[in-house]
Amino acid sequence: MCTIVPISLTVGANRIVPTIAIPHPLGNPNLDPVEEKALRRKLVEKALVALSSEVDGQEVFEAF
Repeated sequence: MCTIVPISLTVGANRIVPTIAIPHPLGNPNLDPVEEKALRRKLVEKALVALSSEVDGQEVFEAF
């Protein structure tokens, strides 16, 4: 999970899940608590899919 995909690509990460923003990678303080929890769950679920997926080289798993 990362906030700056190009850096992850440069360093050779093979599974990349983009997150929200540098100060709040797994959340959005502008959302109400219920919406933010749903957003966080979606990102973590996408990361679990990425971890369990076979990849050949680098792959970016878009969360949205």
